[in-house]
Amino acid sequence: MNPSTKFWDKIAERYSKQPIADEAAYQKKLEVTQDYFNPDMEVLEIGCGTGSTAIIHAPYVKHIQAIDFSSKMLEIAKSKAEAQNIKNITFEQSTIDNITVEDETYDAILGLSILHLLNNWEEVIIKVYKLLKPGGIFVTSTNCLGDTMKWFKIVGPIGKFFGLMPFVKVFTTKELENSLINAGFNIDYQWQPSKDKAIFIVAKKA
Repeated sequence: MNPSTKFWDKIAERYSKQPIADEAAYQKKLEVTQDYFNPDMEVLEIGCGTGSTAIIHAPYVKHIQAIDFSSKMLEIAKSKAEAQNIKNITFEQSTIDNITVEDETYDAILGLSILHLLNNWEEVIIKVYKLLKPGGIFVTSTNCLGDTMKWFKIVGPIGKFFGLMPFVKVFTTKELENSLINAGFNIDYQWQPSKDKAIFIVAKKA
């Protein structure tokens, strides 16, 4: 188990009880995403956490494979889905690096609040592109700390060392956009609630 997994396992219960920081922005992101969905879609969510977003989206698609590397997060996610009688989500402890499905398997991939937690985020974008069918979408909400908190490159590793925070990668919005475009995506939709908030992007595979 790596240190980040330990961090998320430790805070899973507390995390699941936290209110959404910006409910209006969250609802808008849900609405925009669902406008791209149809009932025949196969969806992958990476870093699904406690499953709240997957559960909300489940009625709009055929099936969601929701993965996370925290077993404690997934325990909560499974119990929430069972309580709401959601049958079309498969929760699995895994990462996108370990997925062994064929290329062009998914119609949509969700990566919400996850890219900035990955050291290999650019490689993940490339793999996401390969896993999507032609015309498929990658929906991501990403904290680009390089735009507003460049100093976090110094503070972040200290917090991680003492177990106070997970690993966080610092990059800019422009770097994120370039990585998506270089992988082959067209950015179909982009929105940021305010300058200090996460960047929400829907990128489409050509």
